[in-house]
Amino acid sequence: MKIFTTTLITETNTFAPSPTGLGGYAAFGIYHGDASKVAPDGLGVGIAELRKLAAAQGHVIVESLSTMVQPAGRTVQRVYESFREEILTDLRAALPVDAVLLILHGAMVAEHCDDCEGDLIEAVRALVGDEVPIGVELDLHCHFTGQMQRNANVIVCYKEYPHTDIIERLREVFALTVATAEGRVRPVTAVHDCRMVGKWHTTTEPIAGFVKHMQSLEGRDGVLSVSFGHGFPWGDVAETGARIWVVTDNDEAQAQRIAAQLGQMLWDMREAARPAGLSIDDALDRALAGGDGPVVLADVADNPGGGAPCDSTFILRRLVERGIGDVALGCVYDMGAVQVCREAGVGTRLTLRIGGKLGVSSGTPLDLTVTVRALTDEHHQSMGGMQRPLGSAVWVSTDDNVDIVLMTVREQTTAPTAFTGLGIDLASKRVIVVKSAQHFHAEFAPIAREVLYVSAPGALTPDFANIPYRVRSPNYWPRVENPFAA
Repeated sequence: MKIFTTTLITETNTFAPSPTGLGGYAAFGIYHGDASKVAPDGLGVGIAELRKLAAAQGHVIVESLSTMVQPAGRTVQRVYESFREEILTDLRAALPVDAVLLILHGAMVAEHCDDCEGDLIEAVRALVGDEVPIGVELDLHCHFTGQMQRNANVIVCYKEYPHTDIIERLREVFALTVATAEGRVRPVTAVHDCRMVGKWHTTTEPIAGFVKHMQSLEGRDGVLSVSFGHGFPWGDVAETGARIWVVTDNDEAQAQRIAAQLGQMLWDMREAARPAGLSIDDALDRALAGGDGPVVLADVADNPGGGAPCDSTFILRRLVERGIGDVALGCVYDMGAVQVCREAGVGTRLTLRIGGKLGVSSGTPLDLTVTVRALTDEHHQSMGGMQRPLGSAVWVSTDDNVDIVLMTVREQTTAPTAFTGLGIDLASKRVIVVKSAQHFHAEFAPIAREVLYVSAPGALTPDFANIPYRVRSPNYWPRVENPFAA
């Protein structure tokens, strides 16, 4: 069996002022059919896994484009169209194929296309015809759209946030797509619109239990897969928001019934499932209250994984104003500050202007006297089995022993190696501040005495009731108390 595959991943914040251009994709890598071979621990990790699965069953993988970019504003139209055309050109050359497997995000928006994944899947369907199965893996922060559903046979999204199950879900999509191609199953999908906008952590109850319940339904009574797509709140498109979809073996009525039941369960727990947030000072007070080991503070409003600038200074300013030491803070996207430190060299003491450069949501720059402790030209961290680049990076420290990591690739902090790779000893810290909403949790929680989410000012404040949508209907919770009322 010949299986065609490609990877195209980004999450678009339609409110972000900066467009996503070719340079952003290039920073993470653009591979033309060889990512699984030249970057098997990076962008090619998914297709490398597919090659292993296919080889074990005697199938052949035909690999096309692989690229991704950190969330920002809408992708420049010509960039999206060039990626789409490359994928379709490679697919035409590969025809006939027995199956297609697409590794996508689900919340990619271009200048003139609000549903890039739906557009791509539809174009693939037009080429392969109705009989060739199309399987799709999505991020759980996807917009699950009608266009996607109409043109794909199987769509599965990650179940965990942070995304610790990317490869596991890919194996699931592969198995279901191959089973469909071989005629062993006939997948049908039903979707329930939860009419909710928000963020849900799968690391805490009641959502952790909800995910376990979803999984308990799979593999029984013809249920092939269950997905809870959280949606991406800062993507202003018509079909954003939480959706649950169920894939069964040719039993649409059962799929509809289960999707509705799960939707009701989620609705009933909506208040209990809201992530809690603390003010900056309340979070710092709690972190300093005592106990062994560091407390991790998540600067969720400046999470570049949601399109934020990643250079806000609000928490850093309070640390300095309160004279709090034994802190590690990172990673701050500040190309200018990194270059100044490179010119100065390790060991130099200087006054450095840090952060606050990319917009109002970043706050104002902070001028600090720091010592340059370490420099590297190619800094990395891990996430979901992938090595993610941070570019050139520098460790600077203040006189109060606040260690700050600055970088030249805008990326959320997901792993302790973002600090320890430069020589920072996290075990000695009272507080660790990470610019991330949740993806840090998988690797930082094991070393933390406690994890706290900070409601600092910034680009991604979680006031879901007042997101200024112009395209998405305002009929959703929490903007509306009961969006299901007549």
